[in-house]
Amino acid sequence: MKLRTLIIDDEPLAHDIILKYMEDVPFLELAGQFHLATDALSFLHQNSVDLIFLDIQMPKLSGLDFLKTLREPPIIIISSAYAEYAVESFELDVCDYLLKPFRFDRFLKATNKALSLKRMQEQSQQSPEPKNISQKAEENHQIFIKADKRFIQLETSDIYYLESYGNYVKVWMKEKFHLTSRTLSSFEDQLNTRFFIRIHKSYLINRLWVDFLEGNRLMLKNGVELPIGKNHKQHFKRFMSRDI
Repeated sequence: MKLRTLIIDDEPLAHDIILKYMEDVPFLELAGQFHLATDALSFLHQNSVDLIFLDIQMPKLSGLDFLKTLREPPIIIISSAYAEYAVESFELDVCDYLLKPFRFDRFLKATNKALSLKRMQEQSQQSPEPKNISQKAEENHQIFIKADKRFIQLETSDIYYLESYGNYVKVWMKEKFHLTSRTLSSFEDQLNTRFFIRIHKSYLINRLWVDFLEGNRLMLKNGVELPIGKNHKQHFKRFMSRDI
């Protein structure tokens, strides 16, 4: 499988680096190069691509504003010197976020992720067969959060539950948590509703890690017990009875 690849970046050096790295990734095939996102729009109206390496800060039209104009965007890998756009980028469902300058090993990891995503998309279009649990987890994607003065990328399939904590949220993994300055509702809007559900005013859980429900207590597979609100209980039972 080849990924037809477009490079959109106003820095010539960025093009040179990506092109050099692409020479050692056999499944990447160059479809075009543009220094302005506005020029790439007309190209995409007449041509299809599988992957775009997209800069953010560009004249006339920023990378994120360009992405918002695409009705059915291809796989997007952001390539930027600015970490502060990572959260907004992942909210737009980009595949990965490369922080300049990046090394070849990081580039390869991002492109392998793009290839896996493309294969999964084609499989879902070709076959109506139910997906296995690993494919379901992959579809659950990643999120970026700011914690401990850093931006951290998390696989959402690794998140067990989220707990409201005043003006913060604890994002709980199996045995640890990340504390981030956000609301639980903001996560509820962002996370895949096929996996995540509110069970209490203070808790949002990932159904992948539910062990059992007993009375008004929900047990997760890591041994954590959470309360389930009476107004959420029936909705939770219907939610869990549906196939993912």
